[in-house]
Amino acid sequence: MQKRKLGNSGLEVSAIGLGCMGMTGVYGQPASRQEMIRLIHAAVERGVTLFDTAEAYGPFANEELVGEALAPVRDKVVVATKFGFDIDMETGARGPGLNSQPEHIKAVGEAALRRLRTDHIDIFYQHRVDPDVPIEDVAEAVRELIAEGKVKHFGLSEPAARTIRRAHAVQPVTAVQSEYSLWYRAPEGEILPTLEELGIGFVSFSPLGAGFLTGRIDASTKFDRSDFRSNVPRFAPDALKANLALVDLVRDVAGRKGATPAQVALAWLLAQKP
Repeated sequence: MQKRKLGNSGLEVSAIGLGCMGMTGVYGQPASRQEMIRLIHAAVERGVTLFDTAEAYGPFANEELVGEALAPVRDKVVVATKFGFDIDMETGARGPGLNSQPEHIKAVGEAALRRLRTDHIDIFYQHRVDPDVPIEDVAEAVRELIAEGKVKHFGLSEPAARTIRRAHAVQPVTAVQSEYSLWYRAPEGEILPTLEELGIGFVSFSPLGAGFLTGRIDASTKFDRSDFRSNVPRFAPDALKANLALVDLVRDVAGRKGATPAQVALAWLLAQKP
């Protein structure tokens, strides 16, 4: 497995990480807990060192799963989790909006440490920018967690370029995580140039287009109501049918290379920037 450093932070991770969101739902009914733990262990054996979770995935269940799976190899991997949604710390009931109030960030961090069975979070992302809390206050709260040794690196998910600059001025941002793939290339406009200028790493989510670029989805595919894609416009029947031309192209390249469509999609992404 090749390694890459996230910006100027010095944090080295595997070039390909493992997003664990779908292991506790979101893409319909998940497989068994033990099967998912075996999957995580298989990733470790293949050299994956970057694992991504969040309190919102479940809520809480995903962090607990990842914590259990990685406990035996905790010192060999990088674990990223996220804060920022309005989730009741006791019941897991999800409110209608966001919550990046500094005291809430710190409470989420403490709870995540317990669920992840660790004494530190390697990357702590703001899951979504909270318009009601200045990003400087968010960065300061994470800076304090870093000073206490509970967090190693600060991250942002789906921020605007201006937000990145403001946060970075208070606490250096190690990584920005946003959607990026052959199917969705918006970060190429402002985000990637900003990160290159500031020395911040980029972590792409949905690099396979939520499964679309694997070639296993076609015009006849139906999504269960528990699958978030059932409510995503890009997966609506007409849009899906029109977008299949891209999958046909990727499948054609894959055939010539003796690879799978998913491998081609990931290879394209890895070839864009270091």
